[in-house]
Amino acid sequence: MEQQILAFIGSYADSKEPGLYSCKYDSASGRLTLLDQARGLQNPTFVAVNRQGLKLYALTEGLNADNERCGAAAAYHIDPATGKLSLLNQEHTVPAPTCHIVLDQTNRYVMVSSYHGGMIGLSPLEEDGRLGAASDIQRHNGASVLPVQDRPRAHSVFVDRANRYAGACDLGLDRIIMYQLDLANRRFIPHGEVQVTPGSGPRHFAFHPSYRYGYVINELNSTVTAFSYDEEQGVLREIQTISTLPDDYQGENACADIHVSPDGKFLYGSNRGHDSMVVYAIDQSSGQLAVVEYASTLGGHPRNFAVSPDGRFVLVANRDGNNVVSFARDAETGKLTPTGDVLSISKPVCVKFAVLES
Repeated sequence: MEQQILAFIGSYADSKEPGLYSCKYDSASGRLTLLDQARGLQNPTFVAVNRQGLKLYALTEGLNADNERCGAAAAYHIDPATGKLSLLNQEHTVPAPTCHIVLDQTNRYVMVSSYHGGMIGLSPLEEDGRLGAASDIQRHNGASVLPVQDRPRAHSVFVDRANRYAGACDLGLDRIIMYQLDLANRRFIPHGEVQVTPGSGPRHFAFHPSYRYGYVINELNSTVTAFSYDEEQGVLREIQTISTLPDDYQGENACADIHVSPDGKFLYGSNRGHDSMVVYAIDQSSGQLAVVEYASTLGGHPRNFAVSPDGRFVLVANRDGNNVVSFARDAETGKLTPTGDVLSISKPVCVKFAVLES
């Protein structure tokens, strides 16, 4: 079968304007070429892709019975030959606007996070890939030390490879809350939690390919915390916390996204304010991190980024730069070099790769 590598981009957009983009990815150059764009969704900021089922799931905003904003998601079919997106359906998810969406490992459920509502939700998928009604909602409780942390602020959910446990990064609580996935009964079961330094604001999480380690990027104090991970018990244990910024930087900053290279040798995180990618080398025996470089993202507010499936390139979505910038990745050093290819898109905030077969 012929393989096609596509990249999908979500953005801040009014429902009357394009907000979702489908692009062809050139694995030789790292270049993106726009194939399709979809309208009709209010702020489709984050996406998840089922590459085997040729389905894409995007966040959007809905209205409840009282005409108040709530969380919703939309399901699309992906044409592997053309990259065209065809809407399947839309469905409410949780009773507050959402900021993150992820699929479980079986591609039968989506999980969403609500920053403003302090909750996460689970929604089953129908056989044809359409979104079903939410089956479980977990509301977090508590607060932490900063004014923005006066309430729970769930920012993302991550799932381990065995599909047994899921973790929720809660920026408002300075906690990663672990859940057991009881998918037979379509629910989360509270399992435990791990605390990070008060005032950190955990935002996004990335597992090492070995699943021996995991890393959370902390939005509020510009750090990354490294953990060991016990897959059998679903337990994270902190092993290190390290800054994402140069020692001499004095400006404002808020961290955003984090990913491990496919070879497991390097970790990447984005700084909004310093407008850079921090690159760390990963010690394979301990999981600890050492700074390699800080690379300019060539645009303001790098909200999200993605490492290509082969690890050769990194695509960075600069929300305030209105662009997605391509960087070549040195496999030996981990360092990033601009390729010169830039895709101009209004307020991009999410990039996801998918290797599709046609």
